[in-house]
Amino acid sequence: MDERLIAVTGATGRQGGAVARHLLAGGWRVRALTRDPASRAAQALAGRGAEVVRADMGDVDSLLSAFAGAHGVYSVQNGVEYGMDAEVAQGKAVADAAAKSGVDHLVYGSAGVGRGDTGVESWDCKEVVKAHIEKVGVPFTVLRPMAFMELMSDKRFFPPVAVWSVMPRLMGEDRPVVWIGVDDLGAIAARVFATPELHIGEDIALVADVRSIRECRELWREVTGSAPRRFPMPTWLFERVASRDLARMWRWLRENPTDVSRAPTLALHPTARTVRQWMEELHAR
Repeated sequence: MDERLIAVTGATGRQGGAVARHLLAGGWRVRALTRDPASRAAQALAGRGAEVVRADMGDVDSLLSAFAGAHGVYSVQNGVEYGMDAEVAQGKAVADAAAKSGVDHLVYGSAGVGRGDTGVESWDCKEVVKAHIEKVGVPFTVLRPMAFMELMSDKRFFPPVAVWSVMPRLMGEDRPVVWIGVDDLGAIAARVFATPELHIGEDIALVADVRSIRECRELWREVTGSAPRRFPMPTWLFERVASRDLARMWRWLRENPTDVSRAPTLALHPTARTVRQWMEELHAR
């Protein structure tokens, strides 16, 4: 059991919530940062033992108060909700506040391929934040997932349109995709905080399985007995109502192979779920 304090930004979201839950399960003290401490997700974390505090990632003074006495900080921002400029500003503010607070270890929840020249805003902006983290000098580790398995199931991602329809059309049905489950990212983050001497300075691409959309569709059929529901939508309409950046991402992936080893992820978390295992757990609930 580790009684040091970790401040978790975005603690009521998917990623921050998974990190907070795994830290709490490991005996860490967790300070969950949120804009709305009265929300159901915030109260659920409080029920697990987290200290829930109101904080604004765009306000360094607010963050300084939230980081007081913290050994570590988990930093993740939501550019889809607030815009990419706001994501960069928030990521920089978290790094500034962590450095000023004397935090020993900042773990940054990034994404993408580790390059800042892809033209995919939601990837490139994270490289800007990483450069700022390096500049301010706070000890850090980057965790870099590419595609969460929840894209195939979470209603908020509207998978019938996105992952099962537009994504394979723009990227290709047989193009390998690097997958990891959000819960497994949470377990990995907790492990990284527990062993900073092994991971400070690392940028770790997270991959639990590599499967094409065609393979994922067949696995879904095998596990559930039916194909995942699809809702075809023209690309121009998807870009207008959902995300131009996702369309750019999928086009970029069509033309740019990514060869990512599972070994670093499995060394940190040997039980990270494959796509099949994740689907079996999902449909057993």
